[in-house]
Amino acid sequence: MLMPITRINIGPIHPSTHGVLRLVVDLDGDTIMNVEPHIGFLHRGVEKLVENRLYMQSHVYMEKMDYAAPLSEDELFVSTVEAAMGIEVKERAQYIRVVLLEMQRLASHLLWLGTMCNDIGQLFTVFMWAFADRDMVIRLLEAATGSRMFHVNMRLGGVIRDLPPDFDRHTLELMDYLEKRIKEYEDFLEKNPIFMERTKGIGTVSRAEAVNLGLSGPVLRASGVSYDVRSSYPYYVYEKLNFSPHYRNEGDCFARYKVRMLEMTESIKIVRMALGRMPEGDAAGMPVKLVMPPIKNREVHVRREMPRGENAMYMIADNQRPYRLSIRSSPFINLAALKYMSKGHKLADLFAILGSLDLVIADIDK
Repeated sequence: MLMPITRINIGPIHPSTHGVLRLVVDLDGDTIMNVEPHIGFLHRGVEKLVENRLYMQSHVYMEKMDYAAPLSEDELFVSTVEAAMGIEVKERAQYIRVVLLEMQRLASHLLWLGTMCNDIGQLFTVFMWAFADRDMVIRLLEAATGSRMFHVNMRLGGVIRDLPPDFDRHTLELMDYLEKRIKEYEDFLEKNPIFMERTKGIGTVSRAEAVNLGLSGPVLRASGVSYDVRSSYPYYVYEKLNFSPHYRNEGDCFARYKVRMLEMTESIKIVRMALGRMPEGDAAGMPVKLVMPPIKNREVHVRREMPRGENAMYMIADNQRPYRLSIRSSPFINLAALKYMSKGHKLADLFAILGSLDLVIADIDK
């Protein structure tokens, strides 16, 4: 006798569905037949808000979209305005931005590592370890920007403030520590049979499916596509640094985990190289003024490799404020793949798959 399909509602609840995300799941027993994500509970209206504010009054809103990597969102918006105004970023400021962005990537990935282990109901120890290590990164970002969470450190052509004294020494010491810790995380998790059973072969996406779905970031690279904006469309000084993206071919939850662990190791290398090659000079950006430089490019498109994937901004610029702004957020695209990843798996696997996507709902409900 065939069992009827059961429809259940999961969420919106924090943190199990990464904030205000609702999932409507169709089950045959405990086998997933379909998953429909429902979004919109956290709609921020950022794209519309910026139309009514001066350019440099708006970048504070951007950081609220991705509260796990706020510096990245701030930098993307400021870079879009710089492209519209034809402003070139000072060389020292380029290095500083790279250092801060890669440290932000480390903090974001450590947050993801702890929450994913929490999502699958195991290894709360890793959750506590990851948050403690992330706090060390956050403290250095606070020393550099003056703020612990929402940094708002970017200015047109540079940064608000240069790196503080002894920042290099403290950062390099932290990079040495984190490099050892990442290996300890991998040894601890990959020798744990529960973690391996709940990630290996779960939520598989093939290379062709990943490309067709428009996935990006670690989710795409875990399916065998070596695409990273930092190398494919280099910006700042990434071309001068010995950087190469990491990828895996399995396309499952474990591969997505492994890609992010490798990315943290790569970010550590980038920070070391950028600090070692950073030139002397001025890094200060332009002061915020009501009268802005004239627009040189009315339509601009800027893309960046964020911790969660490729984010992009398309702006139609006006003299005082954006006429129109459209944001391409990688979590929005990656979430659309959840139904394809989950079909045929057990209900308990849904949370491992969801955790492996590393979603920030505010970046989806932009």
